[in-house]
Amino acid sequence: MSTNLPLDSDIRKIDSVIVTSIASPNPVLTQIAQETGERNIRFYVIGDRKSPSNFILDNCHYYSLENQKRLSFKYAELCPEASYARKNIGYLLALADGAQSLLETDDDNFPECGFLTDRCSSVKGRQPVGDGWVNAYGYFSDVNIWPRGFPLEDVQNCTSTEFVENTSFCPIQQGLADDNPDVDAVYRLLFPLPIKFRKETPLILRKGQWCPFNSQNTVFFRETFPLLYLPATCSFRMTDIWRSFVAQRILWTCGWSLSFHASTVRQERNEHNLMRDFSDEVSGYLNNAAIANRLENLELKSGPEAMSDNIQTCYTELLRMELVKPEELSLLSAWLEDLQQLKHSAAG
Repeated sequence: MSTNLPLDSDIRKIDSVIVTSIASPNPVLTQIAQETGERNIRFYVIGDRKSPSNFILDNCHYYSLENQKRLSFKYAELCPEASYARKNIGYLLALADGAQSLLETDDDNFPECGFLTDRCSSVKGRQPVGDGWVNAYGYFSDVNIWPRGFPLEDVQNCTSTEFVENTSFCPIQQGLADDNPDVDAVYRLLFPLPIKFRKETPLILRKGQWCPFNSQNTVFFRETFPLLYLPATCSFRMTDIWRSFVAQRILWTCGWSLSFHASTVRQERNEHNLMRDFSDEVSGYLNNAAIANRLENLELKSGPEAMSDNIQTCYTELLRMELVKPEELSLLSAWLEDLQQLKHSAAG
């Protein structure tokens, strides 16, 4: 059993839900607004350039592009338009309102049982034996399926069949999605969907074990809020994936783990051009395994107090790999400055 559990390891209430969307209030957004309103959970929708000018939805804090530009956040001044990374502004808004546990999702994921229920930060589950890549989807299914961002060269040789029971502090928790789960364009072009995952006990990944996680049904506790940062100067299809690699590497410096949980959403996927998705994922197909290797070999500082320094070190490494642009470090610096300012404001 892990001994790296903070003193406040306990049941955490979901207090904020974040979505970025250019859609009008659709059935998914309407259902989330209704359910969050019933539970007194703050619901933020972050618009962008193509968002409707007359977005109105009860129990929803909607921020148009114009409203975002009026915010006092330094990051909001720098973040590019037409970018999924504008979701970072939603995170900052939730933190400014005192968020302690944050759930993010997308506007095509219908909530199902368990979506908004309280989460236990100390997760009891099954941990694979051995280091390297772990296919979390394979743990919840007998179908040959893997998550978006998983290195294609490791799909055939990574599934672990040996597990140990463990309890670990998991301040980042990834929930799965049924019907149209988050898989890459290669999978969608070659294999049939829909699929439903089994209701298994949680899967826990410790130091040395890798699996990409996404931004579609994911909980972050306050201990990891700096790791929410989504890079803006890479492909839209890789922003949350590369964030997940950085986050996992930094979790290790704290002695913390990542957990995957059974599905609590059902996705009816928005329209996509699969060949465009494929093109946008090429940088991942070619580099995801190398990113994990480079991050694993970085010398990072230990402990939660070093999180901001470590995230800068990790993105500097991605810049060295020419996977993000130099302005990414300016965006990240603004993000960390905003977080620091919010921390001081809360303390005052």
